[in-house]
Amino acid sequence: MNDTPIKVAVLGLGIMGGGMAGQLIAKGLDVAVWNRDPAKATALGDAGARIATSPADAASGADFVVAMLANDDASRAVWLGEDGALGAMRDAAIAVECSTLTVDWTAELAAAAAARGIGFVDAPVTGTKPQAASGTLRFFAGGDEATIAQAGPVLNAMGTEVIRLGPSGSGVLLKLINNFMCGVQIATVAEALVMIERSGLDRDQAASVLTAGAPGSPLVKLLAERMLKQDYQPNFLPGLMAKDLSYAIEAFGAQGIELATAMAARARFEAAAASTPEADMASVIEPVRRGA
Repeated sequence: MNDTPIKVAVLGLGIMGGGMAGQLIAKGLDVAVWNRDPAKATALGDAGARIATSPADAASGADFVVAMLANDDASRAVWLGEDGALGAMRDAAIAVECSTLTVDWTAELAAAAAARGIGFVDAPVTGTKPQAASGTLRFFAGGDEATIAQAGPVLNAMGTEVIRLGPSGSGVLLKLINNFMCGVQIATVAEALVMIERSGLDRDQAASVLTAGAPGSPLVKLLAERMLKQDYQPNFLPGLMAKDLSYAIEAFGAQGIELATAMAARARFEAAAASTPEADMASVIEPVRRGA
């Protein structure tokens, strides 16, 4: 029986990646971490992770390399740039890309991994900061069935469910569809609550009726509560939602579907990101309140 801990590198220690790395450490895996801002790695180093000096340093000797990054540009730089992780990975290691990316870049990255004999899984997540910190994420997994199964122990250490959706790219495509629907709902809630506030209706009563009725998805209930309380401690940033909506518009457009609702919602999130970039996406309501 082999008792050697699985070696995992985590690239990107933001709101999500930091919590994911913390779960891997807590579950007893051998973890190396890297972040562009090294200060974000300090607490994880204190918890037992090796703090790497570059993506390549983190990936060297790892069985799995997990990335949680902001966008295509960051992903490309971390995997394929100078001191990139892919070139340092050992044969038969597995790259797990958990970021929300475009379908085209995901396909390019999968091909680059295959050319080096490295397994690849696109496994973006559902959940935000609390789920990352508590190990209750759900993974949308695209890739070869055997490779996803090999990545199972790592993904299960960070979450509660791995949903295999099909070949490479399937995970990121469903994530874009998911976030398109989320973004439109959140922007709609912001506009509805401002209408309630300006109309003279009892704000709490009206919001309670809406969130308990047909419009009241779990997301709507959560974000409406945060908007009413003006609780903008960041779980997910408005700029990232604007980016995700842009990627969704691109993906849908490739299939001849114009996402008019996503375009309108994106404008709301862009306004929030310009005003309070480090606040939670619930702050999308504030420019609407100001009439911006």
